[in-house]
Amino acid sequence: MTSKTHWEAVYETKAPDAVSWYAPHLTKSLQYISSAVTGNDAAIIDVGGGESTLVDDLMKAGYRDVTVLDLSAKAISVAKERLGEAAGSVKWMCGDILDTELSSDLYDVWHDRAVFHFLITDQLRTRYIAQMLKFLRPGGYAIVGTFGPEGPPKCSGLEVARYSASELHGTLGKSFELIDSTTEVHRTPWGATQQFVYCLCRRR
Repeated sequence: MTSKTHWEAVYETKAPDAVSWYAPHLTKSLQYISSAVTGNDAAIIDVGGGESTLVDDLMKAGYRDVTVLDLSAKAISVAKERLGEAAGSVKWMCGDILDTELSSDLYDVWHDRAVFHFLITDQLRTRYIAQMLKFLRPGGYAIVGTFGPEGPPKCSGLEVARYSASELHGTLGKSFELIDSTTEVHRTPWGATQQFVYCLCRRR
Protein backbone atom coordinates (compact mmCIF):
# COMPACT_ATOMS: atom_id res chain seq x y z
CA MET A 1 0.00 0.00 0.00
CA THR A 2 1.41 3.40 -0.99
CA SER A 3 1.33 6.36 1.36
CA LYS A 4 -1.35 8.01 -0.75
CA THR A 5 -3.52 4.88 -0.73
CA HIS A 6 -3.13 4.58 3.03
CA TRP A 7 -4.19 8.15 3.73
CA GLU A 8 -7.04 8.14 1.23
CA ALA A 9 -8.38 5.06 3.04
CA VAL A 10 -8.07 6.80 6.42
CA TYR A 11 -9.98 9.89 5.31
CA GLU A 12 -12.58 7.87 3.39
CA THR A 13 -13.46 5.76 6.42
CA LYS A 14 -13.15 8.16 9.38
CA ALA A 15 -14.96 11.37 10.20
CA PRO A 16 -12.78 14.50 10.58
CA ASP A 17 -13.23 14.49 14.36
CA ALA A 18 -12.64 10.73 14.70
CA VAL A 19 -8.90 10.70 14.00
CA SER A 20 -6.40 10.86 16.86
CA TRP A 21 -4.80 14.12 15.73
CA TYR A 22 -8.06 16.08 15.52
CA ALA A 23 -8.20 19.35 17.44
CA PRO A 24 -10.93 22.00 17.15
CA HIS A 25 -8.24 24.69 16.94
CA LEU A 26 -4.46 24.50 16.62
CA THR A 27 -3.86 27.11 19.29
CA LYS A 28 -0.09 26.81 19.53
CA SER A 29 0.31 26.92 15.76
CA LEU A 30 -1.80 30.05 15.54
CA GLN A 31 0.21 31.71 18.31
CA TYR A 32 3.48 30.92 16.57
CA ILE A 33 2.23 32.15 13.20
CA SER A 34 0.99 35.44 14.64
CA SER A 35 4.28 35.97 16.47
CA ALA A 36 6.36 35.15 13.39
CA VAL A 37 4.77 37.46 10.85
CA THR A 38 3.13 40.86 10.90
CA GLY A 39 0.31 41.84 8.59
CA ASN A 40 -1.97 39.55 6.65
CA ASP A 41 -0.02 39.29 3.41
CA ALA A 42 2.42 36.63 4.61
CA ALA A 43 2.56 33.58 2.37
CA ILE A 44 1.73 30.57 4.57
CA ILE A 45 1.75 26.89 3.65
CA ASP A 46 0.18 24.20 5.82
CA VAL A 47 1.96 20.98 4.91
CA GLY A 48 -0.26 17.97 5.46
CA GLY A 49 -3.11 20.33 6.30
CA GLY A 50 -5.75 17.86 5.16
CA GLU A 51 -8.92 18.29 7.18
CA SER A 52 -7.23 20.49 9.79
CA THR A 53 -9.13 23.56 10.97
CA LEU A 54 -5.98 25.71 10.87
CA VAL A 55 -6.96 27.05 7.46
CA ASP A 56 -10.38 28.12 8.82
CA ASP A 57 -8.79 30.09 11.62
CA LEU A 58 -6.19 31.64 9.32
CA MET A 59 -8.92 32.85 6.97
CA LYS A 60 -10.93 34.24 9.90
CA ALA A 61 -7.81 36.07 11.09
CA GLY A 62 -7.56 37.76 7.70
CA TYR A 63 -4.57 36.02 6.15
CA ARG A 64 -4.86 36.31 2.38
CA ASP A 65 -2.12 34.02 1.03
CA VAL A 66 -2.71 30.54 2.43
CA THR A 67 -1.79 27.25 0.76
CA VAL A 68 -2.90 23.84 2.03
CA LEU A 69 -1.09 20.75 0.77
CA ASP A 70 -2.05 17.17 1.52
CA LEU A 71 -1.48 13.73 0.08
CA SER A 72 -5.19 12.95 0.30
CA ALA A 73 -7.67 14.40 -2.19
CA LYS A 74 -10.48 13.30 0.12
CA ALA A 75 -9.08 15.32 3.04
CA ILE A 76 -8.82 18.40 0.86
CA SER A 77 -12.38 18.01 -0.40
CA VAL A 78 -13.66 17.78 3.18
CA ALA A 79 -11.86 21.00 4.13
CA LYS A 80 -13.14 22.79 1.03
CA GLU A 81 -16.72 21.78 1.77
CA ARG A 82 -16.41 22.93 5.37
CA LEU A 83 -15.08 26.35 4.34
CA GLY A 84 -17.74 26.92 1.69
CA GLU A 85 -17.25 30.10 -0.33
CA ALA A 86 -14.10 30.96 1.63
CA ALA A 87 -12.39 27.92 0.10
CA GLY A 88 -12.04 29.87 -3.13
CA SER A 89 -9.52 32.15 -1.44
CA VAL A 90 -7.21 29.25 -0.49
CA LYS A 91 -4.63 27.59 -2.71
CA TRP A 92 -5.17 23.83 -2.54
CA MET A 93 -2.54 21.30 -3.58
CA CYS A 94 -2.83 17.51 -3.58
CA GLY A 95 0.59 15.91 -3.57
CA ASP A 96 3.53 14.48 -1.67
CA ILE A 97 5.60 17.17 0.03
CA LEU A 98 8.75 15.18 -0.74
CA ASP A 99 8.55 15.82 -4.47
CA THR A 100 5.86 18.43 -5.16
CA GLU A 101 6.78 21.67 -6.91
CA LEU A 102 5.04 24.13 -4.65
CA SER A 103 5.25 27.63 -6.06
CA SER A 104 7.51 30.00 -7.91
CA ASP A 105 7.21 32.33 -4.89
CA LEU A 106 8.80 31.62 -1.54
CA TYR A 107 6.79 31.11 1.63
CA ASP A 108 7.09 33.23 4.75
CA VAL A 109 5.74 30.49 7.02
CA TRP A 110 6.03 26.72 6.66
CA HIS A 111 3.65 24.92 9.03
CA ASP A 112 3.66 21.17 9.64
CA ARG A 113 1.81 19.47 12.46
CA ALA A 114 2.38 15.72 12.38
CA VAL A 115 3.85 15.05 8.94
CA PHE A 116 7.54 15.14 9.80
CA HIS A 117 7.30 12.39 12.41
CA PHE A 118 6.14 9.92 9.74
CA LEU A 119 9.51 10.31 8.00
CA ILE A 120 11.40 7.53 9.76
CA THR A 121 14.51 7.30 7.58
CA ASP A 122 17.34 9.76 7.03
CA GLN A 123 16.67 9.68 3.29
CA LEU A 124 13.07 10.81 3.69
CA ARG A 125 14.01 13.50 6.18
CA THR A 126 16.74 14.80 3.89
CA ARG A 127 14.28 15.09 1.01
CA TYR A 128 11.78 16.93 3.20
CA ILE A 129 14.34 19.42 4.51
CA ALA A 130 15.55 20.04 0.95
CA GLN A 131 11.99 21.06 0.07
CA MET A 132 11.88 23.41 3.05
CA LEU A 133 15.10 25.07 1.98
CA LYS A 134 13.85 25.34 -1.59
CA PHE A 135 10.50 26.94 -0.84
CA LEU A 136 10.90 28.78 2.50
CA ARG A 137 12.47 32.19 2.04
CA PRO A 138 15.61 33.13 3.96
CA GLY A 139 14.39 34.74 7.17
CA GLY A 140 11.13 32.81 6.93
CA TYR A 141 9.74 30.68 9.74
CA ALA A 142 9.20 26.95 10.07
CA ILE A 143 6.70 25.67 12.62
CA VAL A 144 7.03 21.91 12.99
CA GLY A 145 5.08 19.74 15.40
CA THR A 146 5.85 16.07 16.06
CA PHE A 147 5.25 13.46 18.73
CA GLY A 148 7.45 14.09 21.75
CA PRO A 149 9.68 11.52 23.47
CA GLU A 150 6.70 10.22 25.47
CA GLY A 151 4.36 10.21 22.48
CA PRO A 152 3.03 7.03 20.86
CA PRO A 153 5.41 4.92 18.73
CA LYS A 154 2.76 4.51 16.03
CA CYS A 155 -0.02 6.61 14.50
CA SER A 156 -2.68 5.38 12.12
CA GLY A 157 -0.90 2.04 12.04
CA LEU A 158 2.39 3.58 10.89
CA GLU A 159 5.66 3.85 12.79
CA VAL A 160 6.73 7.36 13.74
CA ALA A 161 9.86 9.11 14.94
CA ARG A 162 9.66 10.93 18.29
CA TYR A 163 11.64 14.04 19.17
CA SER A 164 12.57 16.33 21.98
CA ALA A 165 12.78 19.99 20.97
CA SER A 166 16.57 19.85 20.74
CA GLU A 167 16.44 16.66 18.69
CA LEU A 168 13.87 18.12 16.31
CA HIS A 169 15.83 21.32 15.83
CA GLY A 170 19.03 19.32 15.39
CA THR A 171 17.39 17.19 12.71
CA LEU A 172 16.21 20.25 10.79
CA GLY A 173 19.82 21.35 10.69
CA LYS A 174 22.05 24.39 10.98
CA SER A 175 20.08 26.29 8.36
CA PHE A 176 17.44 26.88 11.04
CA GLU A 177 17.70 28.93 14.21
CA LEU A 178 15.50 27.74 17.08
CA ILE A 179 13.34 30.63 18.27
CA ASP A 180 11.01 28.82 20.65
CA SER A 181 9.71 25.37 21.52
CA THR A 182 6.73 23.97 23.39
CA THR A 183 5.71 20.59 24.76
CA GLU A 184 1.97 20.04 24.64
CA VAL A 185 -0.35 17.25 25.74
CA HIS A 186 -2.94 16.63 23.04
CA ARG A 187 -6.16 14.91 24.00
CA THR A 188 -7.63 12.64 21.34
CA PRO A 189 -11.38 12.60 20.61
CA TRP A 190 -11.70 9.46 22.76
CA GLY A 191 -9.84 10.92 25.74
CA ALA A 192 -6.35 9.45 25.37
CA THR A 193 -3.36 11.79 25.68
CA GLN A 194 -0.43 12.25 23.30
CA GLN A 195 2.70 14.30 23.86
CA PHE A 196 3.54 16.73 21.06
CA VAL A 197 6.61 18.92 20.65
CA TYR A 198 6.54 22.12 18.60
CA CYS A 199 9.52 24.08 17.34
CA LEU A 200 9.42 27.58 15.91
CA CYS A 201 12.52 28.04 13.79
CA ARG A 202 13.80 30.84 11.58
CA ARG A 203 15.62 30.03 8.38
CA ARG A 204 19.03 31.69 8.50
